[in-house]
Amino acid sequence: MIKVRPSVACLAALALFPGLHLKAAPVPDHPFPQEVTRRVKLPDAEAATRSQLIDVSDAKAPRVFAGGRWWRIQDGKGEEIPALKPASAEEFTFPGTDGRPIRVPVPWGEVRQWIPGPAVHWIATRKDPWRVVDGRAETVGWPSRWEVRQVAVAPDGTLWVASSGGLFRQVAGGWQPVDVKDALGRRWAVSDVLGVAFDGQGRPWVATPAGVAVGEGQEWRFFEGKDGLPDNDFTGVSAAPDGAVWFGTKRGAIRFDGTDWSYRQGPRWLPNDEVRNIVTDASQTTWFATAGGVGGIQRVPMTLAAKAAFYEDEIEKYIKRTEFGYTSEVGLSEPGDRSKIHYSDSDNDGLWTGMYGAGECFAYAATRKPEFKDRARKAFEALRFLQKVTQGGPHSPPKGFVARTIRPADWPDPNVGRLESDRRERASGDRLWKVYEPRWPKSADGKWFWKSDTSSDELDGHYFFYARYYDLVADDAEKARVREVVRDLTDHLVAHDFSLVDHDGTPTRWGVFGPKYLNQDPNWWVERGLNSLSIVSYLAVAEHMTGDRKYAEAARTLIEAHGYGPNITHPKTQFGVGSGNQSDDEMAFMCFYNLMSYSRDPQWREKWLFAFHAYAALELPEMNPFFNFAYAPFGKGQKFSNPWGDFPVDPWDGWLEDSLATLRGFPLDRVNWPHRNSHRLDLVSLPPQQSTDMYEPGRRGRGHRVNGKVIPVAERHFGHWNTDPWRLDYGGDGRELASGVVFLLPYYLGLHHGFIAVPEGPP
Repeated sequence: MIKVRPSVACLAALALFPGLHLKAAPVPDHPFPQEVTRRVKLPDAEAATRSQLIDVSDAKAPRVFAGGRWWRIQDGKGEEIPALKPASAEEFTFPGTDGRPIRVPVPWGEVRQWIPGPAVHWIATRKDPWRVVDGRAETVGWPSRWEVRQVAVAPDGTLWVASSGGLFRQVAGGWQPVDVKDALGRRWAVSDVLGVAFDGQGRPWVATPAGVAVGEGQEWRFFEGKDGLPDNDFTGVSAAPDGAVWFGTKRGAIRFDGTDWSYRQGPRWLPNDEVRNIVTDASQTTWFATAGGVGGIQRVPMTLAAKAAFYEDEIEKYIKRTEFGYTSEVGLSEPGDRSKIHYSDSDNDGLWTGMYGAGECFAYAATRKPEFKDRARKAFEALRFLQKVTQGGPHSPPKGFVARTIRPADWPDPNVGRLESDRRERASGDRLWKVYEPRWPKSADGKWFWKSDTSSDELDGHYFFYARYYDLVADDAEKARVREVVRDLTDHLVAHDFSLVDHDGTPTRWGVFGPKYLNQDPNWWVERGLNSLSIVSYLAVAEHMTGDRKYAEAARTLIEAHGYGPNITHPKTQFGVGSGNQSDDEMAFMCFYNLMSYSRDPQWREKWLFAFHAYAALELPEMNPFFNFAYAPFGKGQKFSNPWGDFPVDPWDGWLEDSLATLRGFPLDRVNWPHRNSHRLDLVSLPPQQSTDMYEPGRRGRGHRVNGKVIPVAERHFGHWNTDPWRLDYGGDGRELASGVVFLLPYYLGLHHGFIAVPEGPP
C-alpha cells in the first residue's frame, strides 16, 4: 500500500476530490530579468550591413557607426547624425565627451574598436592601436607583424592587446606577453587571441580558440565546451555593468553571468549572427553591431504573472480562430510582422484548445478571477461544438464522435486533391493510413467543413479539459452539459469495441483502444501501453462525472480480462532519455493526471503511480514544467512498496528549479524564428539507441548539453509540448506565430497545486 505522510495527507483525498491541491511552501513570484529583443531599422540598408561600432555614452539614445556614418537610435529607428560624418574615407570621426566631433586621420573602414574615455580614447584597427588625446591620434608602437583583434584598458591604465601573436600588455619600452596558463602548465594565449576585456572587478577575460580564461589574482580560471561554453569562434569580449561578460562570435553572442552560459543566435535575438561589437548600456540593454545591422537585448524585470498576462493578451489579439476561439498558431504575411494575420485550421485544434482551456481552469481555481472562468467556458463551448457539428449532416458518424477541427464553408474546399494525397500517404509512408472521402464533411447547416479521422491525442485533450472544467469551474447547470458530452463520447467508444468510429463505419487511424487491436494485432503493439492508459483514464473520468458504474465495469474488464493494468505500467516504448515520441509523452501525462485523480483501485493505482514516477524521471532532463507539475502532486511524499522495501516516489531532485528556469526563460516572442545549435561545443550527441539519428548516419541532429539537460527554451523554438526538445536545429521562417499556451498551462498548473505563489492583485 502507498504510505501517505501526514504533511501531505491531502494526496489521498486528491484521488477522489481532484479540486483539492497541495499548498506546500510556494515559490514567491519575484521579478526576474526577462530578455526582450530590440529591433532597429536603419534607413540605409546597405549601411546596416557595415555596422562596426556602438556608443552608449549618451543616456538618451545609443549611437551606431555603420557605413561610414553615425546614427542615433530612437524608437527602433536610426537617424543619421550629419555632424559626425567623416570628411573622407581616410578619416574617422567620433563624438567627444562634450558631444562635439573629434576627427582623426584613421581610415574609418579599418576601425574595429573604439573605447571612449574622459581624457583618452582608444581606437583599434587591424594593424595598430591608436591613442587619441586632445583630438590628436598617435600609434603606440605595435609590432606590425601581428594582427590586432581587440584592445582593453586595465584598471591601472595599461593597454592590453589581443592579437594573432598572443596576448600582450604595454610596458615601458615595449610589449610584454601575458602568461595565461592553467594548473597543468598549458599556455592558452601564445597565439591567436581573439578578444580581451576587463570586468567591473578588474579581472581580465581572454577569448581564444581553446576557450575562455579569466584572471583571478595570480591564478587563471578556464572554460571550455565541457564547462558549458557554447562556441569559440570569437570576435570579441565585452563586460556588462551587471557583472556579466558577453562574447561576440561569428555564430551568435554568448553571455556568462559567472554561473550560467546563455547563447543568443538567430533572428529571434540578432540581426545577423556575425557579431562585430557589443556594448551594454545603463538600462541593461546590450547592443550588438552585426553584419546585418544593429539590434539589442534588454533585460527587464518581469514576474511570471506579468508574463502570463502578456501571452493571454497575444492569444486574444492574434491567435483565437472563429467565433469559438480555437487556439493553435497563425500565419504572418512577413517574418515577425503581426500587422496581418492569416488564419487556418490546425490538425489538432481540439487538443490545443483543450490544453489552453485546462490552463484557464487551473488559473480560475487558483485565483477565482472571472476572466479565467470566462475563457474556460468559451473553451468548453468550442470543444463541445466539435462533437455537435458532426451530427445530422450527409456524412454523419455515430453519436458522440468529435471532429478534429472546423473551417468555414466559404473557405476553399479542403477535399479537393485530398483523396490522391491520402493514397500517396498510404503507399509511401503509412500502410494503415485511411483512404476515404470526404475527409472533410459539411455540417448539417452547411456553415462548416469539419475534419474527420480524429486521433487519440485529440481525445486525450478533450478528456483532460472536461475533467478540469467539471471539477474546477462549472456550476451545476454546466456540469450537466459536461456530463452529456463526456457520456456521449465515452458511450460511443464502449459501443464500438473501444474505438472511435468515423462516418465511413470504420475506426479512425489512431482512435483504436480495443483489446483485439492492442493485444492481438502486431501493427498496434507499440501503442499498447499508451492506448491502454488512454481508454482506462477516459472511463475513470466518465465514472467520476456520471457516477455510472458501467464505466468502472468496462474498465475492470479491460484491466482484468485483457491485461490493461499491466499494459499501463509500460506506457512508453523507449531506449532511454530522448527516445520515443514526444507526442506520446504529452498524451501520457494528461492521461496519467486523470487516472491518478480518479482511479478508485488502490492496488493498481499504486502500480500506475510507480509507472508515472518512472516516466517523469525519464523526462526530467527535458526541463518540462508541464510534465513536472503534472506528476509532482501525486508523487510528493509517496512511497512504493515491493519485496525489497519501501521506496519514495517523490519527484526527482531539481524538478522545481528546472521548471521555474523554463518558465522564466521562455521568450516573449513566439514567432517561429530558425535556430542552429548543432555546432556547439557544450553539446553531447544522443547515442544511436536513443536517437532517431540512428537512421541518419553522420548527422548530429539530436543531443543535449554537457549537464545532461536539453537546450534551454530561450535557445530554441517550439509551438507545443509535443515537439522534440532534443532536436538541435530548427528551420523556421518567421512567418508563424505560436501561442503562449506552452507557458500558460504549466504556470497555471503550478499555481493550482501550490508550487508557485498566487499573485496578489493585477500582474
